[in-house]
Amino acid sequence: MEGTLFLPLPEGLSLTQISQEESTLVLEVVSERFSSCCPLCTYPSDSIHSRYCRTVRDVPCGGQAVRLHLQVRKFFCQNPGCVRRIFTERLPGFVDSWGQMTLRLIAILQATGLATSGSLGTRLAARLGISASWMTILRRVMALATPEASSVTVLGIDDFSFKRGRKFGTILVDLSTHQVIDLLPERSVESAAAWMQSHPEIAYVSRDRGNDYAQATRKGAPQATPVADRFHLYKNLVEAIEPMVTRCCREIRKQLPPLPKPDRSRLPKAKEWRPTPAPFHERQRLSRLATNQERFEYMIELQKLGIPQDEIARRLGVTTRTIQNWNNRGSCPGSIRRRKRRSLFDPYAPYVLKRWKQGCKKGSQLYREIKVQGYTGTDRQVYRFLQTLKQEPVELPALPVISLITAQEALWLIARPFHSLNEEERALLAQLCQGSSELATLHTLVQSFGRLIRNREGHRLEDWKKQVVGSGITELQRFVKGLERDQEAVLVGLTVAHSNGQVEGFVNKLKLIKRQSYGRASFPLLRQRVLHAL
Repeated sequence: MEGTLFLPLPEGLSLTQISQEESTLVLEVVSERFSSCCPLCTYPSDSIHSRYCRTVRDVPCGGQAVRLHLQVRKFFCQNPGCVRRIFTERLPGFVDSWGQMTLRLIAILQATGLATSGSLGTRLAARLGISASWMTILRRVMALATPEASSVTVLGIDDFSFKRGRKFGTILVDLSTHQVIDLLPERSVESAAAWMQSHPEIAYVSRDRGNDYAQATRKGAPQATPVADRFHLYKNLVEAIEPMVTRCCREIRKQLPPLPKPDRSRLPKAKEWRPTPAPFHERQRLSRLATNQERFEYMIELQKLGIPQDEIARRLGVTTRTIQNWNNRGSCPGSIRRRKRRSLFDPYAPYVLKRWKQGCKKGSQLYREIKVQGYTGTDRQVYRFLQTLKQEPVELPALPVISLITAQEALWLIARPFHSLNEEERALLAQLCQGSSELATLHTLVQSFGRLIRNREGHRLEDWKKQVVGSGITELQRFVKGLERDQEAVLVGLTVAHSNGQVEGFVNKLKLIKRQSYGRASFPLLRQRVLHAL
C-alpha cells in the first residue's frame, strides 16, 4: 500500500495533492501503472489512449468526508482478436467499475447497516462523517453474498415469532461451528423437511418437544438421530407438577392450627394496625360523624311519619340510594370505621415491631434501616405508626412461614437443585416436605430427574420411570407417558452433549436485530442481517 500513513493506497496509485472544500477533504490521486489488462480478453497492454478523472468517495478522515479525484487512463487493446478496441484501466480491490465509492467505504456502510438498521445507520454514519441515506445502507447490506450452508453434521432447529402467537419462522444453527446457517420464513413440516433433504450429511437434529420439527426430522432426515433438548424436558416436568404442588400447598394451609386470638381489649389485629391520625383529620371525621348522626335521627323521625323516601332524600339533601343504604345498614353512616387500606409501610411493620421490642425507639434510626431494605415512603409516615406504638402496645401475631409461601415459590423450591438453595430455603423446603408426604416424594423424584439431566445419565431413565409408576403420582405418570411418545429423542438428549442452548441464544440475538428494525423489515432483510451479524 502506497500513499500517506493516514490514507494508504493500492500499489500503482500515488497521492499528489490535498485540498479542502468546506468540510470535505479533496485528494488528487494519479495512477502510475505501466500497463493494464483488457477486461474481456485479459491481454496486457501498455498503449495509452487517453486519461480521464473519476470522482469517488472514500472513508472519512478525522470526522471529515473524503473525496478522491482519480486520474486513470484508457488503453488500446493490442489483441487483434478482441472485439474491444479501447478499455478503461481497472482498480481491483479498491473501487469497482462505474463505482462511486471505494470498497472500504462500502464495507463500513455494510458493517453499519448490519450493526444498526437503515435509519439508525444513517444517523450513526453522519456522526462518523459519512453521508448516506437509509436506502443506500440497506442496498449495501442486501448486496452481501450469502454463502451456501456447508456440510452440517449437528443441526439445531427452533422457531421464532414475527408476531407473538400469530406468525412464526424457523432458525437453523450448525451446533458444531456455532453459526446460524439459514432462516426459513415459516414454521412448517414441509419447509423444514425440504431444507433437511438438501443436506443428507446431517447426523443429529437437536430440537424442542414440538411435534412439527419431530415430523420434519422423520420426513427430511430419516438418517439423523433426533435429540430432545434437556432444558425443554425439565421445563415440561415443572409444568406437569405445578397443579399438584398447588393442591398440596392448599391442603397444608388447611391443616395449620388457627392463630391465637389477641386480647381485643388492648391489642388490635395486625391488619388493623393504623397510624395515628392527624388531629385536623380526626376533627374532620368527628364533625362528619356528628352531622351524619343528626341526619340519621332525622331520617328515622320522618319515616315514622310515613313520608316517602324521595321526599326524605330531598329534605336531607342526599340521594334516594343513600337513604336506602342507611336503612340497610341500620346504623349511623360513619360510625363504623372503614377497613384499613394497604400502606407502603405494611411490609416493614414486622421488622419495625421487632426492633421496637429490642429497644430501638428512635424513629430516624428505624426509618434509615427500612429505607435500606427498599422502603419508598416518607419518614413522616413512619413516625405516625410509631406514635400508635407509644399509645398502646401492639403485638402482631406471627404467622407460620409455611403459610406465607405461594404455590409458585414452593414449585421452584422443589424444582431447583438442592445444592443451590440457601439455609433459609432449605428449612422452608423441609417444612413443606414435612407437611405433605406427597411433596416429599415428589421432591425426591424431581431432584433425581434433575441429576439425570445435568449429568446426562440416560441409562438411568428406565429406573426413574419405574420409581414414578410406583409413587402413584398422577401428574408424573402423565409426564412419563409423554416421554414415551418421543422415547428415542429423549434418551439421546439425556446422553449426548448436544442441546438447543446455542439456538436459544441465537433466537435472542435475532429478536434484538428484529426490534432494531422497528418491526418494518421484510424477511429477506432480516435473514441477511442475521446471517451476516457481527
